[in-house]
Amino acid sequence: MNAPQPQPPSEEPDGARPLIVVVMGVAGCGKSSVGQTLALALGHEFIEGDAHHPPANIEKMSAGIPLTDADRDGWLGTLAGFIADADREGRGLVVACSALKRRYRDRLRGDCKRVVFLHLHGDKALIASRMGARTAHFMPMALVDSQFADLEMPAADEPVLSYEVTLPAEAIVADAHARLTGGDCFGRNA
Repeated sequence: MNAPQPQPPSEEPDGARPLIVVVMGVAGCGKSSVGQTLALALGHEFIEGDAHHPPANIEKMSAGIPLTDADRDGWLGTLAGFIADADREGRGLVVACSALKRRYRDRLRGDCKRVVFLHLHGDKALIASRMGARTAHFMPMALVDSQFADLEMPAADEPVLSYEVTLPAEAIVADAHARLTGGDCFGRNA
């Protein structure tokens, strides 16, 4: 299945504004790859959440120390600010962010009704093997367990598209693109 070609931003039917998509999941699930490709296909800006961690967070994670809720607070606030700005300006946006806990997702969403989460999930062994293959990322494989321990699966009342990471990234992007642009964006699983 081919990934959709880049599309220029366009007005949605009935004056609706474009969606804001948060690609979420544990480290190593493919958030950045899927997020960048989806943003290109939708004609939206892409924000790599990891690029906005303060240096102290990166140092902790690089040392194999899991982040606490307090550590994540400022980082989540920064990303929530980007989302609020896009909402206020009527822009579409794709953000890659782990968003592991419900309260993190609620904070990111704020009062914005246009936020949809795209949850990438998979078996811990598969994710660990992906983490082991990464060479240019500060998150060590040792933190996979803490990521899974912190993960609160999205609830039925959250606007979410959910994809198993065994699917090819191109298939995930193609399906998500079709749902997000075709009005079927609140299906639960693919």
